[in-house]
Amino acid sequence: MAARGSCPACGSAALVEDAHYAQQQLVCAACGCVLAEGLLTTTYSEEEHLREVAYSQSTGQKEQLSRCLQRGIKRVQDLCKVLQLPKVFEETAVSYFQRALQHPSFHLVSLEKKELLGGCCVFVTCRQHNWPVTMGTICSLLYAKQELFAGVFLSLQKELELSVPALSLADLVTTHLNSFRLFQHADDIPAQYVEDKEKMISRTMQVVELAGETWLVTGRHPIPIVTAAAFLSWQSLRPAARLTCPLARFCKAAGVDLPPPAHLRLKELLGILLRMASQLAWLRVFKMDKKTVVKHIGDLLQHRLFLLKNAFCLEEEEEEKKERPGTAPGEGSPGSPPAGGGVAQEEGCATGGKQQQKDRPGPLLPPCLANPRKRLRTAALSASDSAITGDEPISDSDIEQYLRSPEEIRAFKKAKAWL
Repeated sequence: MAARGSCPACGSAALVEDAHYAQQQLVCAACGCVLAEGLLTTTYSEEEHLREVAYSQSTGQKEQLSRCLQRGIKRVQDLCKVLQLPKVFEETAVSYFQRALQHPSFHLVSLEKKELLGGCCVFVTCRQHNWPVTMGTICSLLYAKQELFAGVFLSLQKELELSVPALSLADLVTTHLNSFRLFQHADDIPAQYVEDKEKMISRTMQVVELAGETWLVTGRHPIPIVTAAAFLSWQSLRPAARLTCPLARFCKAAGVDLPPPAHLRLKELLGILLRMASQLAWLRVFKMDKKTVVKHIGDLLQHRLFLLKNAFCLEEEEEEKKERPGTAPGEGSPGSPPAGGGVAQEEGCATGGKQQQKDRPGPLLPPCLANPRKRLRTAALSASDSAITGDEPISDSDIEQYLRSPEEIRAFKKAKAWL
C-alpha cells in the first residue's frame, strides 16, 4: 500500500508498507531503502509524518479496546444462543454491553468483572422482556460466584439507569417445568411417571400460591420451592403409582438437578397441607400423614382460602373465650367448694383439654417465627436509634407489615371498626 512522502535516499515517492517477519516496515519501492520499522505505536494522524507517540495514544491501544469489545460481544451472543433467546434479545444485550464499556465506571474494573458484564446485560434484557431466567442460571453458565455477579449487576443497573422489573414466580414455574422430561414417553422413563404438561403446571402453580400465602416464599430461593411444589403436584395427580417415589428419583427422572433446600421446602409444604386437612370435615375421619395427605391435595387446594382463614380464626376464638368476662354455666362462686365429683370432673376436663389442645392446630406463622434457629444478641443502640420513641406515625400501606401476633390483628380490627 502506497504512503505519502518521499524517499530521503533517491527522492522517489514510491513508498510502500511491507510486513517483514511480522514487523511492519516502510520501504522505498525504487531503491529498497527502509525508512522506518515497527510503526505499530502511532496514531492515524502521526503515521503520515512517521513520528512515534506514546502507546496510550497509539492505534495499538485502540485496537486492544476493539478486540475487547469484539470478545465481549461474542460472549454475549454465545450466551444468548445457549439460552435460546430471540434475536431481539441478543441485539438489546449487545447494545447494553457496548454502552457499559463506553461508561467510565467500567474502564478500570477487573478482568473478571468485565467478563461478567456480558452476562449481566443478558440478565437485564431477559428481565425487561419478562423472560424468566434466574441469576443462578447465568452464574452456572459463566462459572461465576453469585455475590460477584450481583455486585456487577447492581452497578450496571445504577450506572446505565436501567429499569429492571421483578421476576414473576408464575412465569418461573412455567419455564422451570418446561425443562422436565416427564411430559413425553422415553425409554428411560417409566410409563406411570409420564404426566400431562398442562395439568402439572396448573397444579404446581396452585401449590406455589399456597406457599406464598403461608410465608414459605418470602426470602427463599424460588427454585427449591418450585421443585417441591412440582413433586407434590406430580404425586397427587396419580398417587397410587407415585407415592413410593422419593424426591431424588423424581428429579432424576425429570432430568433436573435436586436443590439441597428442596427437602426442607417439601417438609414445610406437607406440614401446611396436614394442618389444612385437619380443618376439612370429610377428612377428619381419616388418619392423615405425609403420605396420605398427598391424595387429597386437589380438595385442599380447592378450599384453601377457607381452610387457611379457619386456621387463623380458631386461634382468635380461643383467646376471645379466655378474655370473655364472667364464669361458665355450672361453675360455683369463687368461695364455694366444688360439688361432688368435682375433683374427678376437673381431672377429666384437664385431660380432655390437653388432648383437644394437642389436636387443635395452632396459628400459621412464618418459619422464622415457628422454628427460630437461634436467639440473636442485642447490640447497643446507636444515637439515631435511641432517639426513636415508638410514637412515630406509620402509614396505612406499611402497617400490615408490623402485624404479627393474633392480639395485634384483633386490636387493629377493633380500631378499624371503631373508626
